[in-house]
Amino acid sequence: MQKTSHYARDAYKARKPLSFILTKYGVLVIAALVAVLMLAPLYLVVINSFKSPAEYSINGPLALPEQWTVSAFQRYLETVNFSRLLFNSIVTAGVTSLVGTCLSLLAAYALGIGRIKGRTGVIFVLLIATMLPQEALLYPLFYGVQAIGLHNSIWSVVIIFSVLQAAMGTYLLSSVMSTFPREMLEAAQVDGAGRFRVLISIVYPIMRPSLSVLLVFFFVWTWNEFLIPMIMLVGPDSQTLPIALANLKGQNTLDVTQLAAASLLTLLPTLIFFAFFQRTLTRGVTAGAVK
Repeated sequence: MQKTSHYARDAYKARKPLSFILTKYGVLVIAALVAVLMLAPLYLVVINSFKSPAEYSINGPLALPEQWTVSAFQRYLETVNFSRLLFNSIVTAGVTSLVGTCLSLLAAYALGIGRIKGRTGVIFVLLIATMLPQEALLYPLFYGVQAIGLHNSIWSVVIIFSVLQAAMGTYLLSSVMSTFPREMLEAAQVDGAGRFRVLISIVYPIMRPSLSVLLVFFFVWTWNEFLIPMIMLVGPDSQTLPIALANLKGQNTLDVTQLAAASLLTLLPTLIFFAFFQRTLTRGVTAGAVK
């Protein structure tokens, strides 16, 4: 019986139409081309980071460095307080991602499982909040931050983006929690588990893969934010790496090699973060797909 199944499988593979094979390899070729296009900007940043300004002017941006040098990195590190900027970016993105994920879990638990009154209206408001452009929020946020005395402080950015990220996270998680089997929750309540116990012992373990995905995306999104931090953080000691990168552009001159080195140093922490949490992210996406 087992041999027959193997023969049938081999016969099926042998009868695969030519169009299926062409489609399969065509998709692989397209995926490879997309990967090359996505890696091309990173390649240009890397090779231009290790050039001197004179070599860049002579050979252009596409040529490999004839003499690899770290002078662009040295000039950038002499221009800015990189350790302070890195600390500000890590604290802002890290605290925002943690607080935003926790707020998303609690709010989604109330909306998806608690079934509070006006649930549909609250979800609609959260959806609108995620669709509003940041430019529409600048004036009220700026005057609100000034009123509470947090202007030019990284905690103003942490508070703003924790709320904004939590709005999106709540909207996404509440729809998932609304599909929880009611029998499981009722059984836990019969056993004497309160609402907080149900959240910690039942909901959180099931939602942990999805929460890990939210945490990773919240961190990267907050790290790359530019407009609101540029308005809120005006002092050099409170700025983040993307803002310092934008300030390298002079009014009449631009050192492209220094800008490339700064871009690489700004990008490296997120690449390391992604590499470190790659397995967690993959498991979270796979678990969400299975659910």
